[in-house]
Amino acid sequence: MNSHPPRLPGQPGRRRRILAALILTFAGLTSADVAAQSGLGGSVYQRDSQSKAAGVPAPAVSAEQGGEAAQQAGSSAEDAGRAERIVAAALAGLGKSESISARVRQLARVGDTVLKGGGRYLQSGTGEDQRFRFESRLSAETEEFEVLEVSDGLFFWSYRKLGQQPPSVTRVDIRRVRERLQVLKVPEQAAASPYLGGIQRSFALVREWFRFVSVSSAAIDDVPVWNIEGRWNGKQLATLLPAQAEAINSAAGVSAADLPEGMPWSVRLAIGKRELFPFRIEWLAIPGQRPVVAATPEVVAVLELYDVRMGEPVDATAFVYKPATEGLMDVSEDYCRGLCRLRP
Repeated sequence: MNSHPPRLPGQPGRRRRILAALILTFAGLTSADVAAQSGLGGSVYQRDSQSKAAGVPAPAVSAEQGGEAAQQAGSSAEDAGRAERIVAAALAGLGKSESISARVRQLARVGDTVLKGGGRYLQSGTGEDQRFRFESRLSAETEEFEVLEVSDGLFFWSYRKLGQQPPSVTRVDIRRVRERLQVLKVPEQAAASPYLGGIQRSFALVREWFRFVSVSSAAIDDVPVWNIEGRWNGKQLATLLPAQAEAINSAAGVSAADLPEGMPWSVRLAIGKRELFPFRIEWLAIPGQRPVVAATPEVVAVLELYDVRMGEPVDATAFVYKPATEGLMDVSEDYCRGLCRLRP
């Protein structure tokens, strides 16, 4: 996963929508432009009390709303600054944690089809010694979709088995990734994980594409959390949707109803108050075929981490991955070429 959203090859309508939903729930915003063309729609669930703007159309976003102006959309600059600091601290905390063990739950809706499943996330070590394993299996009617990402310290391995498509296995040389990060002037002590995969990459990309505008107190199973809402960085959105760049670059901007069907309008994070751990990521959009009337965006995909254990020993064998060499593709050169420095 590089810093630019990948594009899926042409797929039959329903299959393409399902793949877009899968990439959304597996890889954060890496598939934003794919989902924009694919028609991911339908609310996963309704929780009016969770949204400050229930029943009220979301405000517009424009490329001119950079920095403080963007953050003031729907909240105070002070609130936005606080939200940004919490998210930045949560991402930094993930990279510095000696170990993480968590179960993963994922849910997305594609029209009338619900994709449901989960897996686990394991992480051990810091800096150059950091390793991780992210695995997930989702099912939709008669098809299953499997993703496995492993960093063993030398290579980043990625396995994909999406429905009836042939499985694929790729690897990236982490040494070459670090060399690229030096060119990008990323601090040497920083872990490479946010540039590779797993939960750190997903969370880092959410932070890259969105600006966080509000924060409020909530709870998940009696655990106090910060609920943080993020909306598109207008300049990033204009890059993703060149056909709408003129409208996005205007002072009026665009609204959630103006985005293509399936493209998320906003993101909502639940971050633990005590350990600043990101327990949940929700993507919101207005479902339905376009044109559509302005309405409150609904949750269309969820990634949740639970049974989280931090600082406890993790079995080192979880980070050993030895796939068959047949069909294995080394994508280090293209992968490194596509990397861009994440915002500090």
